[in-house]
Amino acid sequence: QLHYSVPEDREPGFSVGDLAKDLGVEVRSLAARNLRLVSEGGQRHFQVDLAAGVLLLDSRLDREALCGQSSTCSLHLQLVMENPLQLHRVEVDVLDVNDNAPQFPKPEVVLEITEVANPGTRLPLEVAEDPDMGSNSISTYELSPSKHFALSINVRGDGVKMPEIVLEKALDREKVPVHHLTLTALDGGNPVKSGTARVTIHVLDANDNPPVCDPPISKVLLEENVPVGTLVTKLNVTDLDEGPNGDVEYSFKTSNNAPGKFTKLFSLDARTGEIRTKAPLDYEESSAYEIAVRARDKGSPAMEGHCHLRVELIDINDNSPEILLTSVSSPVQEDAAPGTVIALIGVKDSDSGDNGQVHLQIAKELPFKLVSSFKEHFSLVTSAPLDREKAAGYNITVRAVDSGSPQRATQKTFYLRIADVNDNAPNFSSPFDTAHVQENSLPGTSVFSVSASDPDEGSNAKLSYSILDNGMQDVPISTYFRIDQDNGTIYTVRALDYEQDKVFQVPVEVKDAGSPALSSTAVVHVFVLDENDNAPSIVYPSVPKGSAFHQAIPALAEPGYLVTKIVAVDADSGHNAWLSYQLQEPAEALPFQVERRSGEIRLAQALRESEDSHRLVVEVRDNGTPSLSASVVIIISPEENSVQDFSKSLDLPQSSPEDTNLTLYLIISLVSISLV
Repeated sequence: QLHYSVPEDREPGFSVGDLAKDLGVEVRSLAARNLRLVSEGGQRHFQVDLAAGVLLLDSRLDREALCGQSSTCSLHLQLVMENPLQLHRVEVDVLDVNDNAPQFPKPEVVLEITEVANPGTRLPLEVAEDPDMGSNSISTYELSPSKHFALSINVRGDGVKMPEIVLEKALDREKVPVHHLTLTALDGGNPVKSGTARVTIHVLDANDNPPVCDPPISKVLLEENVPVGTLVTKLNVTDLDEGPNGDVEYSFKTSNNAPGKFTKLFSLDARTGEIRTKAPLDYEESSAYEIAVRARDKGSPAMEGHCHLRVELIDINDNSPEILLTSVSSPVQEDAAPGTVIALIGVKDSDSGDNGQVHLQIAKELPFKLVSSFKEHFSLVTSAPLDREKAAGYNITVRAVDSGSPQRATQKTFYLRIADVNDNAPNFSSPFDTAHVQENSLPGTSVFSVSASDPDEGSNAKLSYSILDNGMQDVPISTYFRIDQDNGTIYTVRALDYEQDKVFQVPVEVKDAGSPALSSTAVVHVFVLDENDNAPSIVYPSVPKGSAFHQAIPALAEPGYLVTKIVAVDADSGHNAWLSYQLQEPAEALPFQVERRSGEIRLAQALRESEDSHRLVVEVRDNGTPSLSASVVIIISPEENSVQDFSKSLDLPQSSPEDTNLTLYLIISLVSISLV
């Protein structure tokens, strides 16, 4: 909090204080931090020179217009700086200058006094008025020289000096019926200023006892907001005279500090002297009222006395606190550190004492707390880490409660939005997935769609998919598959061959668009499904295309004789590799038969002696859809006296390592298909 003072008569542009120096900041940083001035009350009296870093007067100040008769006059400002957000309070005292001369309510005062008045009789005078305060206010009074009258000055309870003319020497109306005096009011300024009033005193005969107020100065305590018509007091006035000279009438006598104001709030019964309220009284508007009453008898000439009543109001808790949101930083990043300033909050309560003591509260479950900056100003700061994924924003209710009895409270709610930070990596629904694709499918065939989610929002949740070539395959995986970066759908790049590759591991990466970007990976196992695209291959007997295999058998061979065996393989797997053997010609015309599963050709019936060679066309067909086949031509010739051991003469091919591997692949394929 900064404190400055400035005399009230300074011209606009007057330098009030060096803000940059007192705040401990460099002048060139003020503009960058968006230094701005906020005046409490809405009136603009000051401005900030950002180039020089000083507080300047924006308009000429009039202390009397700003603060009236208050003993102190202070203007309160708030300086707000950003990056980081800071609030500084500035209090500027407006110093009084002796720019007003004392002035009496009336330029001429006419008084009356009976000639039988005793020395010591007092004639109250109206006090002069000087808007200045302190030493510049009225200091004393002076009366022009007189043989009969002198000046007496009394000090009222509120410090106001009240002049009275005191009779020092008995009067003789027949000698001097009228006395002319001059009353001068002097202030304590330098140089001294003054004001005068002419005082005319008429000396009257007869009624020689004035009304007397007992006590002449009194004080009454009264609660504010009492009902209209409440009795404030009844004046105690006595007059020793009898008859009309002792019959007193009461009337208000306006005072200089609030001419006529109290007459709007209080009523006076002219006959009984009862003072009652006739309008609501508000402590916040004025805490006390000075009431002057004139008590005048009906004598001839009439005499009067003066009563002074001070009514002091007792404050009651009739004003609720006010909450002022000076600045709110919304949205706030979810990674904001604890202690980050969210809002600057001011409170005020027009009541006084405990009724004006205000406490701020917020809900305990919120990740925020209130920190007192200085009197009636608070900062709302974070007290715990924020997480937008758990709470995207908060409705913060600030409750202000005073210490009065009964308490009064006010609350204000504002919404604080939490800004997203890229603190969550995308997450696949499953780290491992399985897909199947038919071999020989056209390039561009959809294989599988991976799915990932990201709890962040905006660009931090915008996902893109890609395939990683991590060297796990002999050939880059991107030559087989591609992925739609927007929806995660995996497509083939070329036709796949089950006989070449049966399983692929496709590593997929998903990455968000945050800064820095976060990512995660998953693996999709793509199984290639076999298609019947390979015809059976006859490995025995091996004959050139278009040729026939010749086989001799004994002419006297008996039925069931094993002639030869057809051996074939199929590169496909599963049902596509299940082979069956059959003769293309009707079996009734030939004395031979082929075992459907083993491919063995046996003699079905004994050969006739006249029979020559037999031509057999053996077809090998797989079980695929559509079915593929191969055939071989075998010519069987009967020979006399031919005895042959088939198991020795049949030159079956030996299993090569390639055939062994093929058999292993066929077994793996059968197991995979069975699992599917």
